[in-house]
Amino acid sequence: MQKWKEFDEQEAAVRLDALGRQILLAARDELYMGMRFLDVALCSFEYVMDTTISPFGTDGRMIYFHPQHLGGMYRTNRVEVNRGYLHMVMHCIFRHFLKGDQKDAYWNLSCDIAVERIIDGFFHRSVRRPKSLLRRETYRKLESAKKVLNAERIYVLLKQWKLTEKEFDKLVQEFYVDDHKYWMSEDPNKKPEPDLEQNWKNIEEQMETDLETFSKEASEQSGDLLGQIKIENREKYDYKKFLKKFAVMREEIGVDLDTFDYSFYSYGLRLYGNMPLIEPQETKEVKKIDDFVVVIDTSMSCSQELTKKFLEETYSVLRDETSFLKKVNVHILQCDEKVHSDVKITTKEELEAYMENLELYGQGGTDFRPAFAYVDELLEQGEFQQLKGLIYFTDGYGIYPKKMPCYKTAFVFMQDDYQDREVPPWAVKLILCEDDWKIEN
Repeated sequence: MQKWKEFDEQEAAVRLDALGRQILLAARDELYMGMRFLDVALCSFEYVMDTTISPFGTDGRMIYFHPQHLGGMYRTNRVEVNRGYLHMVMHCIFRHFLKGDQKDAYWNLSCDIAVERIIDGFFHRSVRRPKSLLRRETYRKLESAKKVLNAERIYVLLKQWKLTEKEFDKLVQEFYVDDHKYWMSEDPNKKPEPDLEQNWKNIEEQMETDLETFSKEASEQSGDLLGQIKIENREKYDYKKFLKKFAVMREEIGVDLDTFDYSFYSYGLRLYGNMPLIEPQETKEVKKIDDFVVVIDTSMSCSQELTKKFLEETYSVLRDETSFLKKVNVHILQCDEKVHSDVKITTKEELEAYMENLELYGQGGTDFRPAFAYVDELLEQGEFQQLKGLIYFTDGYGIYPKKMPCYKTAFVFMQDDYQDREVPPWAVKLILCEDDWKIEN
């Protein structure tokens, strides 16, 4: 009798497993019919039955599902299953399961909101459903900050809201879709597979190309997905290393250890007592920042707070002994539709004084041309010996010069306010991340 009971339980488990797989495959196929650009992402999972999860979850390789919960959801409304499958795919595309602290409830909520906001922007029938009042109000409040709304930024904003426990629980209940128990950092003994992150990064890059070319119509029906993928795919650079590109070779007083020969030096001391045969060179060639221009967009549309943060970070790099020559020639311009200020910096002390007494002028419209015309005049007057380049910090709204200048130019945007801008082909477009001061290309 006991054997028959065990046999029946095993047979029931097999049937439940098969039923769960069929439901997930049906959801995958329905999503694929409307979103072919997701083909590789949708087919990147194996399915595993797991009665400890509710209703499903992923670790980037598997989708774990509770058969009864999944079956009940499918019977009630199969759109919820489609959305859940797509929700997990989005977590993987943006590698949420490898980032942050999964034990942090705010991080889990931020990832869910980021993904649900993208899905709610889709016009595909397979995932469409009405948005609740709480959901609409949450999106409105987030979007009012006019910032890039990826999971990391949503996390910062949620923390700033200072939610009560009741308010937080309501948001968790509203946006909960999948169980995050199999996310990598949940299990300290579980080591991430080395190819897993790269695999999803490759899928994301392929999707970006597809949405920009063959699936343009699908891209238009997919809300903010392409914009979020573009943000995620930008390559990051250290800001200090970026500024080093403006450095030039100069001679500076100091011991050049590379040309110092200790064998001759010690031989002379042994032979004559206190007379080395060779002394180290008193000058050495170093690569440091010399001539360049920083232009600050002080128009009405550019945040003064972010402008000051950009200047402070630039200042922290320039004041470093390893970056700054004893004498430099840095011009800091403030410009909206005309040049309001030109401060010449030649020493660290002058730079420190400028930062201590920083005052921004302008608040008019934006026109980039006057700053370039002004720098061209300085070049004609012989103000620069070897101008390496110009950094223009802006929000991107303005008139760009048509003619390429004779020096390198970089337009720098803050990621917080960044919307995709077209800059001239001869200029570098960089997006500065406030949180870790990395540059994204």
